[in-house]
Amino acid sequence: MDETINGVPVTEDQIQAWADEAEAGYEVEQLRRRGRKPIGNGPAQVVPVRLDDTTLAAVDERAQRDHVTRSEAIRAAIRAYVA
Repeated sequence: MDETINGVPVTEDQIQAWADEAEAGYEVEQLRRRGRKPIGNGPAQVVPVRLDDTTLAAVDERAQRDHVTRSEAIRAAIRAYVA
């Protein structure tokens, strides 16, 4: 099975480029800026939630309409609920 990132196939050339970059070393400050942006006022926790197909489809449709990710749409709904 071919590996992909965001639907784009990962090539042997790309893997080699990543390996070369890692072997050359990274500056610590550059690495600290990588990763996900913080959300909320502290470290985030993953909370598994089960949704039926109809509800999940509705969340995905709303997220697409609002041009946000599924996670962003769910967080917005929860913030509105607890407000």
